[in-house]
Amino acid sequence: MSANTNPVIIFKNVAHEGPGYLGDFLTQKNIPWQIVNTNDVDTLPNSILGFSGVIIMGGPMSVNDDLPWIAPLLNLIREARDADIPLLGHCFGGQLISKAFGAEVRANQIKEIGWGEVTVSQNEVAKFWFGEIEAFNSFHWHGETFSLPEGATHLLASAHCQNQAYSIGKHLAFQSHIEVTAEMVINWCDLGVDELAESATSPAVQQAEAMQQALPVHCFFLNKVAKQVYSQWIKGLMHR
Repeated sequence: MSANTNPVIIFKNVAHEGPGYLGDFLTQKNIPWQIVNTNDVDTLPNSILGFSGVIIMGGPMSVNDDLPWIAPLLNLIREARDADIPLLGHCFGGQLISKAFGAEVRANQIKEIGWGEVTVSQNEVAKFWFGEIEAFNSFHWHGETFSLPEGATHLLASAHCQNQAYSIGKHLAFQSHIEVTAEMVINWCDLGVDELAESATSPAVQQAEAMQQALPVHCFFLNKVAKQVYSQWIKGLMHR
């Protein structure tokens, strides 16, 4: 990656949902990146044009909430789209991209938390992003889902959520979390203990002990998937 590449901006919406493996990947590729905390509205950039790529992380809030930073961030997402600056969203971040692109974000039929298989769609666009991968165990923590925006190509589905990922050109939106590390999963379980208890009867919710069983192995294989996807995504970064 060229040393002249402008930094990638990462929008972080809550303290415990940082870039995880994605940050390590960008650093390994010598791609500069910086984090902006969205709940500090004054730190949001006025324009996205000085960045090579835009990444939006997850969070427990809804894109339909009346939060002061959501509307400005939606505008920055649209500006990136119009300038052909690659977008990448994880969970809430994918939902934000979807809303910015005119799609609907609504409650999923059931909450989905923990490790669960996703299958890769059988189309050429999916093959571009995922290579020979046909299915993998992803990490989930969501109660909402997005519809596909106009022009989107479906990429991933799970048994409990049909729209797990899509792309539009260089732009990529995930409902699941391919960026997690073992430390993140443990932290989320600690912080989400009440939510896990409340959702214990859901067929798509694992409890903390199940999520953390063979955790390093789960993360090792998910990191391999993420590396494949992120390696494709960075090909679209703007050089200015």
